[in-house]
Amino acid sequence: MHPLRLTPLPFEQWDDNTRAALASLIPAERANPEGAGNVLSTLVRNPDLTRAYLPFNAYLLRGSRLSPRIREVALLRIVLRTDCDYLWTHHLPIARQAGLTDDDIDGIRSGHCADAHDDVIVCAVDDLVAFHTITQSTWDRLAEFLDENQRMDLVFLIGGYQLLALAVNAFGVRAE
Repeated sequence: MHPLRLTPLPFEQWDDNTRAALASLIPAERANPEGAGNVLSTLVRNPDLTRAYLPFNAYLLRGSRLSPRIREVALLRIVLRTDCDYLWTHHLPIARQAGLTDDDIDGIRSGHCADAHDDVIVCAVDDLVAFHTITQSTWDRLAEFLDENQRMDLVFLIGGYQLLALAVNAFGVRAE
């Protein structure tokens, strides 16, 4: 477990600026410590940063052209590779809603997926972690089922969630 360095912003310190920083990702009725959860409640310690970051994160979650399944395969693999238990645990139910089974999730963990598309998504994550790029063979395999914009979305999804996982680990965010 990573050391606790920042705690969620206490409720009595939440103000209109804090709540406005969350507006691009969560509805106003959830803009409180309980509704926002520990990650967002920690991020709003810096409302200007949060206000700038969350629209990008919202795009990755809701606006990209990737299917929910592809998004969750990539997301689970990158948070696994960055040792971020918080995001792994948080996204397991979302991954199941996207159609991933326990066997699929085990494949993501091991790096060997039975589904050919899942397997190449895992390879793309592993390439980015190992080589800081996607190898040509993996890129070509991705092109068999993802168009150019989807491949761009995939790279940013992987990088975006690696960034969030690094922040969660560095701040020591704890499970709710």
